[in-house]
Amino acid sequence: MSSIVVADQTFVAAPGAAVAEVLGAPNHWRRWWPDLELEVREDRGDKGVRWLVSGAVTGSMEVWLEPSLDGVILHYFLHADPAGEPPAPRRLAALARERRIAGKEMSFEIKSRLEADRPAGVTPGPDLLVS
Repeated sequence: MSSIVVADQTFVAAPGAAVAEVLGAPNHWRRWWPDLELEVREDRGDKGVRWLVSGAVTGSMEVWLEPSLDGVILHYFLHADPAGEPPAPRRLAALARERRIAGKEMSFEIKSRLEADRPAGVTPGPDLLVS
C-alpha cells in the first residue's frame, strides 16, 4: 500500500479533447511536478493519461477525464512512496499535502486556461482552441 495517496476532482467546462491537449504536453509536466520524472504508461486521449512516477516519489499517477454536463470532471490520482528512507509521520503528512496542492494547481491552471474567454453559463463550443 502506498504511503501517499491523493484523490481529487475538478470540473472543467471544456471538451475532453481540449483538456487532454493541455494535459498531454510534457512541457507542462515539468512546471506542475518539477521534482518528478513521468513516463506515460497509457495515453487515453480525451479520457486522460496514466504515468509511472519516479524522482522525489515513486509510484503511479493518473488524470482521468470523465464527461459531465458541458465539460469534464478532471479526476487526479497519485499513489506513491517517498524516495529514500521512510519519513517521520508528520513529514509524510506534509509530503502528501504538497502533492495534493500540486494536483490542485495543475487542475486549476487547466480550468483557468480553457475557461478564460467563456462567459459564465455559456456552453463551450466544439471549436475551443488551446494555445
